[in-house]
Amino acid sequence: MTVPEKVWGLVLAGGKSSRMGTDKASLTLGGETQLARTVALLDAQVERVFVSTRPDQSNDPLRRRFAQIVDRYENLGPIAGILSAMDGNPSVSWLVLACDLPNVDERTIQFLLEQASAEHLATAYRSVRDDLPEPLCAIYRPDMRETIDDFVARGFSCPRKILINSATHLLKQPNSDALHNVNSPADLAGTGIKLSS
Repeated sequence: MTVPEKVWGLVLAGGKSSRMGTDKASLTLGGETQLARTVALLDAQVERVFVSTRPDQSNDPLRRRFAQIVDRYENLGPIAGILSAMDGNPSVSWLVLACDLPNVDERTIQFLLEQASAEHLATAYRSVRDDLPEPLCAIYRPDMRETIDDFVARGFSCPRKILINSATHLLKQPNSDALHNVNSPADLAGTGIKLSS
């Protein structure tokens, strides 16, 4: 299964990183920031890649190196980035990937693209913890826009809840460690990731 439209990449890097206490996009592994690594991972698989940012982040040195899509919506979390991407490019499918997944690998991205369903609004991995959709490594198709708008209008902006209640094609992860994210300094233990100085 593959989708008929183009698939572009969207790296979500607009979070406030409040639990981490420092910008998660700037965390480094092997001398490379998490943001640069995530962009490179997608860039090897899709035609175009953009970084999703908040307006107040768009000119910081880390993010301005990359093509950006600046959030047009406030207080919606990751959905703000997805909606903003869909606003500017409504006929594209978006492979959305959070920048705080240090274990995500090339095979995880390839398999998601290979298995993207033309019969569903979205394709996502099942969480290895609870079998629910992993919304921040997923493909959102153009027709998903109407569904997202409907949920937001009813006060729901959690991307996981939206995928749970939508026509989502769910996949088993080829790498069960790939989608473990890092949200706090405690999560960094054993990862080799360093806090920015």
